[in-house]
Amino acid sequence: MEKDLLTVVRQRAQSWLDGKYDDETKAKVAGMLKNEDTTELVESFYKDLEFGTGGLRGIMGAGTNRMNIYTVGAATQGLANYLKKEFGREKQISVVVGHDCRNNSRLFAETTANIFSANGIKVFLFEDLRPTPEISFAIRLLGCKSGVVVTASHNPKEYNGYKAYWEDGAQVIPPHDNGIIKEVGKVKNVEDIKFEGNPDLIEIIGRDVDNIYLNKIKDLSLSPDIVAKHSDLKIVYTPIHGTGITLIPEALKMCGFKNVITVDEQCVISGDFPTVVSPNPEEPAALKLAVEKAKAVDADIVMASDPDADRMGIAVKNDKGEWVLFNGNQTAQMFVYYMLRRNKELGLLKGKEYIVKTIVTTEQIAAIAKSFNVPYYDCYTGFKWIAAIMRENENKLRYICGGEESYGFLVEDFVRDKDAVSACTMMAEVAAWAKDNGMTVYDLLRSIYCKFGFSKEKGISVVKKGKSGAEEIEAMMKQFRTTPPEELAGSKVVCIKDYQSLRMIDLVGGTSTNMEMPDTSNVLQFFTEDGTKVSIRPSGTEPKIKFYIEVKLPLADAAEYDAVNTKAEEKVNAVKKSLGLDK
Repeated sequence: MEKDLLTVVRQRAQSWLDGKYDDETKAKVAGMLKNEDTTELVESFYKDLEFGTGGLRGIMGAGTNRMNIYTVGAATQGLANYLKKEFGREKQISVVVGHDCRNNSRLFAETTANIFSANGIKVFLFEDLRPTPEISFAIRLLGCKSGVVVTASHNPKEYNGYKAYWEDGAQVIPPHDNGIIKEVGKVKNVEDIKFEGNPDLIEIIGRDVDNIYLNKIKDLSLSPDIVAKHSDLKIVYTPIHGTGITLIPEALKMCGFKNVITVDEQCVISGDFPTVVSPNPEEPAALKLAVEKAKAVDADIVMASDPDADRMGIAVKNDKGEWVLFNGNQTAQMFVYYMLRRNKELGLLKGKEYIVKTIVTTEQIAAIAKSFNVPYYDCYTGFKWIAAIMRENENKLRYICGGEESYGFLVEDFVRDKDAVSACTMMAEVAAWAKDNGMTVYDLLRSIYCKFGFSKEKGISVVKKGKSGAEEIEAMMKQFRTTPPEELAGSKVVCIKDYQSLRMIDLVGGTSTNMEMPDTSNVLQFFTEDGTKVSIRPSGTEPKIKFYIEVKLPLADAAEYDAVNTKAEEKVNAVKKSLGLDK
């Protein structure tokens, strides 16, 4: 089998040497073919880099399974072909193209722009790197039919990616994602790709769009008087070498915050991410320099955005003066509570508002929404599904905010993807509001727990590599479906939701009902009598099966926070044991 694979790989590599590829690429391929160690050759050519529902993402390099101008070119040619099918009657189809800080991102963005223009499609190309949410905004602002962002989000430096967006500014969902995938699959040869751009159809955009976007973010403020009162709030911000530096410090200052302190070492724009192993605001190590700076200047809050500035993480001081990182669920709770409370205080809740969360995000958000009599929606993981609900409710209901546990939040409706630019300005406002009410951000979170009960969430990823790993993951999902747990940490399972069959089973009432969702998804959820929730799903991008555990405990007084947190940790471990994850 391995010999057969190597033969196929060598044939595929040889076709690149014989085809219309550039000399630098051919030299790299020739080097791989000559190398006695065939590892790189096999990894680069054993399959095509798949254009999935989220676009492309992969390691950069020469080969069919790598991010390069040819795999990007095939993706763009396929997308262009699909746009011409869908909007062929339009006088002029237009798209927006943007990119992040990664190595080759500008090259891939310009390649994308050239191919669109060669296909007769008008391109609005950002002059330089910009946050992903601004590309979403620009699609709507400029009335475009689609858009592309060249980014690999928070992946390691070796990676790059390609996200496709639709005319509403959201990442593509069915049926368009499948339609694009089919068209990309039809681009079999490099000769099928129109690389020679038409400069007349490429318009460079930048500051004009920035100004409109920033002014709309400024208008989101719910407490401008409080911000003015606490304009000296000490904010330490790091872009982790990414696009956030282009707009976030300016956005904070425009919103009235005068004391924004940046982490100079991480303001250096670099696709090598020299100060971190992983440019991910979920990772404590990525915020280490920012926390050190916060200690030195005695800051009120630390904020970080990932390389394409769509996700935000924060750190605050606890009651002992120690700096702690909040997880995405904790930050989302504060956003929802603050925005609903201020909307109510300002008389803005008219009975036609709603919020959105993903199914694996904390149920605390549902409890908070219910307390304000504001409906909430549950949707699948990924902001494209939050955007789909926004599209359904457009001009009918008012969107207040939405979020997911993986550090993505959106507090406006003029963008249709998670937005760290607006999230940072709104979180600064939350901190100012808390201060005005005699609280720190940490105090605010504890007060929310006292109102709605304490919640602790834990994400666990079990890695299963290769073909055998994929089979093992499939077997695990089948086992959980056919033999679901009867109890978790001693609490009886009372409800099961299976998003593959779209059935909800009430084990107490003995009933089974249909769930309304836009599509099926390989996700299982178990709910217990004591409020524990477990969600299980295979990763769509990595060889992992993911478990999301949420446990609930009462919290009568903020002073009991540490003790209750310890109990919750013990309960999480007991749930892990019930699921067989303690081995």
